[in-house]
Amino acid sequence: MSQRGELMKIVEQTYARPADQVPKFDIGDYVEVHQKILEGQKERIQIFAGTVIARRGSGLRETFTVRRIVQGEGVERTFPVHSPRIAKVVVKRHGRVRRAKLYYLRERVGKATKLRERQETGPKATESEAKATSNAS
Repeated sequence: MSQRGELMKIVEQTYARPADQVPKFDIGDYVEVHQKILEGQKERIQIFAGTVIARRGSGLRETFTVRRIVQGEGVERTFPVHSPRIAKVVVKRHGRVRRAKLYYLRERVGKATKLRERQETGPKATESEAKATSNAS
């Protein structure tokens, strides 16, 4: 590896978030991004909620794009995953998609922008299903 590459790796490690603080979400998920906003001396949290339509890059340069509709107009914002301004990312709903980028949602309006919900699989899903069936009987 070149000297420049090694230097980049060192710098990225110092500024990157720890692995447990990196939010876990995928393309198509409906998320709330809690962003810290500085107004004078005060700091507040502003929430931007929408569908994740893209993730790109890797390491410290990784970003994700969130799209939502505001007063009939589409609004997209791109956030760095490792930004200190991002307080947290809350996943509200998991979308079921078959593409890596959902740019086709830009041409869609209203209910056509709805994505199907992804069913959870694995041990946690089977536990919750078992509880639901035991409560029903």
